[in-house]
Order: sequence, then C-alpha cells, then structure tokens
Amino acid sequence: MINVLIVDDDFRVAEINAKYVGKVPGFRVASRAHSAAQALAAVERATIDLVLLDHYLPDQTGLELVHRMREQGHGTDVIMITAAGDVATVQAAMRLGALHYLVKPFTFTALRTRLDSYAALRRTVDRVGGRGVAGQEQVDRIFGALRTTPASSSPGLPSGHSEPTTDLICDVLHRSGRPLSAHEVAARTGLSRSTAQRYLRRLEQVGRLQLSLKYGDTGRPEHRYAWVAP
Repeated sequence: MINVLIVDDDFRVAEINAKYVGKVPGFRVASRAHSAAQALAAVERATIDLVLLDHYLPDQTGLELVHRMREQGHGTDVIMITAAGDVATVQAAMRLGALHYLVKPFTFTALRTRLDSYAALRRTVDRVGGRGVAGQEQVDRIFGALRTTPASSSPGLPSGHSEPTTDLICDVLHRSGRPLSAHEVAARTGLSRSTAQRYLRRLEQVGRLQLSLKYGDTGRPEHRYAWVAP
C-alpha cells in the first residue's frame, strides 16, 4: 500500500480528498495535517510515501514546507493540490520536485489519473532495478510513467479508464510471453480483479489483446488474454 499524507488547512476539503484517495486501489490515507508544522511532524513520525499538498497553509506555504522537508533529508514524493494557479508557483513546484500539480477545483477522475501514474512510476522503478544503474531505455520508462492524459480527452478511452493503467496492463502482458488471466494480471499489477477485467475487456475489444478460453474439468472456461504485437 502507498501511504498518503493529506495536507489542507480546510478540514472539509481534507475529508473530501481523503475519501477520494480511499477509493483508489493501492492507496491509503496514513495521516492528515492542516498546517505545515503538522505535516512535517507527520512525515517525521511515520512512513509517508506521498504528500497531497495544498499551497496555502496558515503557518507556511506548501512550497516552503517542501523546501524544509528536502533540507531535512525527507525524500517524500509530493503532488500539489491547490488553488494557486499562477505560473511562478507552478514553476517553483517543478523546481522543488513536485511530481504533479492539480489545480482546485478538480474531479475525482483527475486525481485518480495522477495517483495511477504515480503508482505506475513506483512499479516502473521497481521493475528496472530500484537503486541500480539504468540505461536510457529504463530512464525513458521511468519518466514516461508520470505522463497523464485526462480520461475525458483521451481518444478511445471510455470514462473511468486512465492511460497509465492501460499502459501498465499492456506492459505486463507484453512481458509475460504467454496469455494471462484477469486474476494473474491483477496480481502482477496490484489492481483489483474487477478493474483488471474491465481494462482487459476493453483492450480485447479494440484489438490490442487476443482472447482465448481455457477449459478445466468443471465450471466455466477461464478467459485468458495475450498481447497482440502491433
């Protein structure tokens, strides 16, 4: 599970964001904070993988908090979620290493897309060797994992489907070298079985996967999906 710290001075907004995060498989809300001081204490107290960070806090700005975290050696990943839409703040966030920047108000789909891409980034880093040496292909895969395309503007993607999750499933099937069931895909990607099934059906419909049936002694045949080379 990816442990998330939600930082927002508005208690109601923090609650909404927590509910959103709780709906995304693989993520859990580890803590909430309503000031920079509370957020820093939470990072020091527990293992936090990702901070969803508002910029407008009562004691410091979100970017000042990120700067303090980096000075103290905390490499916790950050996604900015804020009403601050000025270019200077966006650029400063990029320079401090924020992985995404989401401007309020936003939809659940917009947040989920960014969380999905963050999860894909972590899986990609794990696959290419964690702290090992990466070649250019592996570096490109790491940076590419963060790319997002809003579901509403992605050609061919129905509502509720994200590009990072689609790419993750395709990558697993491409690398497997053999047909996989929805259960196997779910186990390898960390997705739920129902989510894996939904994406697999769609990919099969558009011709990116080939469906075959495996018959056992009893019960219904198992659906298995194989990568179709372009």
